[in-house]
Amino acid sequence: MPPPRLVNRYFLVRAGESVYEGQGLLRTNPVAKTSVDSGLSPVGLRQTARAALELQRLGACEDDCWIWPSITQRAYQAAEIIAAANGVNRSRIVPEYSFLDARGLGAFEWKSLDTLPEVYASDNISPDLKPPPIRDGTPNESVADVFVRVTQLMSILETQYSGETVVIVSPDSDNLSILQAGLIGLDLRRHSSLFFQPGEVRPVDPSSIPEYKQPPSTVFKCANPPSCKE
Repeated sequence: MPPPRLVNRYFLVRAGESVYEGQGLLRTNPVAKTSVDSGLSPVGLRQTARAALELQRLGACEDDCWIWPSITQRAYQAAEIIAAANGVNRSRIVPEYSFLDARGLGAFEWKSLDTLPEVYASDNISPDLKPPPIRDGTPNESVADVFVRVTQLMSILETQYSGETVVIVSPDSDNLSILQAGLIGLDLRRHSSLFFQPGEVRPVDPSSIPEYKQPPSTVFKCANPPSCKE
């Protein structure tokens, strides 16, 4: 990241508000991702419907598209709504089982959504800093951890498809903001400046991706190994 080029067209979508989020709670333990309360709240349903119509307005699926949601309840529900509103066959919904899990926030589990700025303040210091751990099994992921996951996802999509449109549906903002930061070459510590609101849709603009530069190791040729100096 940033990639030399993208062979597909991408739209990034955050699912609407979950029941837990509607209660003002952070819930990121993967064991809860298919629970009813991880599904869309009434507000989240409306947000997702607007997202589906926004994708329609943008012509995202005019020539068909693939929809890749997290298996997290609200993200998969959002994918079904998007498919229905855009005339996409359900067979083109491809559930993702791990790379798009909501970022594990460790000891912030069950805390108020109002504590999220504390996580981002830590992120601003270093992408390698993790939230404090907790003993209930909730992962405590750094920005760098999430970056590895979303980079692996993009590698799969860029290998599996060519010339296709892919709608990525995430249950949270961090997957998408970290992915977008990587794509445009933004310092990962600043990913929260790209925060996605529930139900927000953003197309990936190829013109925002900086020109690819070869790593020095692929450019520099050693004339007299092993005594090599640039």
